[in-house]
Amino acid sequence: LTWYTRRQLNLVLDPAHDRGFAGLVRRLAFPLSALLLVLVARAALSGNHGVSLLNIAVPLLTALAISRSFAYMLRLVFPAGGVASVFERTISWLVWGGFALHVLGWAPAIINYLEDISFHVGKQKISLFTVGEAAVWIVLTLLLTLWVSRIVEEQLMAAHRMEMTLRVMLAKLLRPVLVLFALFLVLPAVGIDLTALSVFGGALGVGIGFGLQKIASNYISGFIILLDHSVKIGDVVTIEKHSGKLNKMTARYVVVRGADGTEAIIPNETVITSTVINHSYSDTRVCVTVPLQISYNSDLDAATRILLDAARANARTLAAPEPRVTIVAFADNGISLAGAA
Repeated sequence: LTWYTRRQLNLVLDPAHDRGFAGLVRRLAFPLSALLLVLVARAALSGNHGVSLLNIAVPLLTALAISRSFAYMLRLVFPAGGVASVFERTISWLVWGGFALHVLGWAPAIINYLEDISFHVGKQKISLFTVGEAAVWIVLTLLLTLWVSRIVEEQLMAAHRMEMTLRVMLAKLLRPVLVLFALFLVLPAVGIDLTALSVFGGALGVGIGFGLQKIASNYISGFIILLDHSVKIGDVVTIEKHSGKLNKMTARYVVVRGADGTEAIIPNETVITSTVINHSYSDTRVCVTVPLQISYNSDLDAATRILLDAARANARTLAAPEPRVTIVAFADNGISLAGAA
């Protein structure tokens, strides 16, 4: 029955949406359906038959479902390898270690021992078990929150009817708001009073005031840039000495790709405080100027025709306004021209 249920789910669920909720259901189909069947069988057989093996199967399948859930969310939230692999191995050891302690009957004694080790934060008594339980719930909640925020961000960025700057701003706001909301929910649920964390909030404020001031400034500047619509993704800009197309906007910096393919990572605070030349602010038709110097013995008309023909041969050159060549200066070594298209 479990195999049949999983096979039917694989036929119904679209593999193209494997990164979302459908992917999680696909991976949990076997352990959850098997767990349901084991629970039904245990309830039906408990009166007349021994169910010791079924009692072991229940936590085994539960641990398998938890382990698969964590592994799936970790692979979506973090890049493959590195941090994701370390977290995945650590969580797997913790889950299966907890299963082994439960089966051996050692879990209650260890829990009581951890409950006896405690300390005070203000007027609240916090045990080592409470800290561990809070850590587990915080990690689980953060993983779930980051997974949900990533799915929503992908949907937002795919909403082409919405303005790009609005999509980027909502995507930036979504993750920190969801993380804070999740923390405010999970901490009281595990018995930690939020007022006891006021001292940590004060320390965080001092840290932002000193060491994290630039990071906070860049983060706030990023929202200002998105709200005032001064620049947006796709604009051709010049910021300080960097010119090119604005390819990416993040919470801390913007990326400007130059004509030679190099990418400049510019902090958002620099964009706010320095002069920004937006070549496509009100008109997406951008004029590109190519400087050229010829000797005084060269044919000026021929040089002009060559520049105009080269400009017209480019597929991106517009018919109106027409390309033009102007004399910029009479330099010591020759005539300075500028071809504009």
